[in-house]
Amino acid sequence: MNARAGGSRFLYAPFEVTEARIEANERVLEERLSSLGHRLKGIELALERLERRLWLAVVGVLSVVLAQVVSELLTAAPSP
Repeated sequence: MNARAGGSRFLYAPFEVTEARIEANERVLEERLSSLGHRLKGIELALERLERRLWLAVVGVLSVVLAQVVSELLTAAPSP
């Protein structure tokens, strides 16, 4: 109990309750922010994996198209 100058301890009780509520809300906010950060890291990892897959698909399509072009050039070239 805090030693205060005179008066009833009930005069200060509402302030202590308010302070406790503020502290509790701050702890809840900190926990929510840490949870949000954790979820954002997971989303970032998923986006990186998706980006890698998309690039792999683009490279695959380009290689198939290039292979077809080379094949057509080889078959269309006049034989000596």
